[in-house]
Amino acid sequence: MHTLIAFALSALGVIASPLQQKLFFAPSQSEHDVLPHLPLPKHPAYDPSIRPLVLWHGLGDSYASPGMVEFMDILRKTHEGMFVYSVRIKDDVEKDQKAGWFGDVNEQLEQVCEQLLTIPELQEGFDAMGFSQGGQFLRAYVQNCNSPRVHNLITFGGQHMGIADIPMCKPGDVWCFLARSAVKRGVYSSYAQHNLVQAQYFRDPAQYDAYLSSNRFLPLLNSELGPHTPPTFPLTTLNSLVLIRFTEEQTVNPPVSSHFGSNPPDNATEEIPMREQELYKQDWIGLRELDERGGVVMLMCKGQHMQLERECWEPIVLRWTGGKREV
Repeated sequence: MHTLIAFALSALGVIASPLQQKLFFAPSQSEHDVLPHLPLPKHPAYDPSIRPLVLWHGLGDSYASPGMVEFMDILRKTHEGMFVYSVRIKDDVEKDQKAGWFGDVNEQLEQVCEQLLTIPELQEGFDAMGFSQGGQFLRAYVQNCNSPRVHNLITFGGQHMGIADIPMCKPGDVWCFLARSAVKRGVYSSYAQHNLVQAQYFRDPAQYDAYLSSNRFLPLLNSELGPHTPPTFPLTTLNSLVLIRFTEEQTVNPPVSSHFGSNPPDNATEEIPMREQELYKQDWIGLRELDERGGVVMLMCKGQHMQLERECWEPIVLRWTGGKREV
């Protein structure tokens, strides 16, 4: 059963960082190529007056895949002298890629909190950019650690209210139908919640009680459990939270999760937007207060999930990264 659940959740593999797919810079490597045992890149000289930027890649990618390395180089050229760091769970890129599928998210988060504390260039704060699942993981860093402090958090196609399903199956796709069935049966099992990363942000409105009682990550992150204890560092610690959703989203289900929205349990097409969520109205995590002071920005990027064109990411990078370091 554990193997079947793991296979089922691997169907979520299309929820991957654009920097690993051909939709971004179209590298010559195949879609899932990585560079094994790639040494850590040497950082060029940086300008300490510019606020650094931390990236967290998406599912199916690694911290030093060809696409990630290329994008980091582009960012350094966009803001000359900016220090850019890519979060990693493992130094070996193949193992880092695997850690996006398998592991305990809370343990991985603790590791990243300790990791960022050891990097001298980040100690006075940084901006952060998360791709797909990396978005909610960086938000978890903000709410649980935030030392060094995050100033602006940008999430491309994040799943802040979780995912409620895997992508729909094509007619006759038996394996896909088996995967969907296994997810429904086993996603809240103890095994899945301790070992399968995507299970730990699976939020099915039709199984909401099971989600609250069994899910080990997202209900805590969103303070959905009574008495709705606020996080150690609420979102009001941010200057800006920039949430990007894709216009043709077919991977993240529901797509409105990227904007802190969800579906009601009895209607898979109706959307409950961010400002109608209880976590917003009751301000469990500081989202409403941040929004009311103008700190929450919701944007749409044209295309499918993580189809990041320059016209999408460049204005965002120019506005919310590369600012002067506060002293």
